[in-house]
Amino acid sequence: MLRHRKRDIALAVGSSALAGYVDAIGFLSLGGFFVSFMSGNSTRLAVGVVGVPAEALIAGRLIASFLVGVIVGSLIGRIAGERRRPVVLATVAGVLAAGAGAAGLGAPDLAVLFVAVAMGAENTTFERDGEVSIGLTYMTGTL
Repeated sequence: MLRHRKRDIALAVGSSALAGYVDAIGFLSLGGFFVSFMSGNSTRLAVGVVGVPAEALIAGRLIASFLVGVIVGSLIGRIAGERRRPVVLATVAGVLAAGAGAAGLGAPDLAVLFVAVAMGAENTTFERDGEVSIGLTYMTGTL
């Protein structure tokens, strides 16, 4: 991060804090599953496959939703060009709002999927030439 401007670092710190906060709320709401820490969900997926298939399904849906978010964030960022960051972050805010709306309408399962999509998209904020230069969630731009 030494090659980044101070305002980029500040944005990264704020965005990481948001991801951590959202992940903590998701973890508490989902009873031990994550909306931005996909390594934890892959472990839960593997354990679920051999033990509790319902838990494997939860982890699999979260991983797939996060992956959709990474793809959407990358595509939107590519289309936005030099306006990448504000457009990606506006998308993240919109998807988080959709998640809050789904929760408010009594669809908590849909809400957490929206939140996982938002976290995947947020991770593409600092994408450069197809690679993430600053990872904001635990699964970085290797996707």
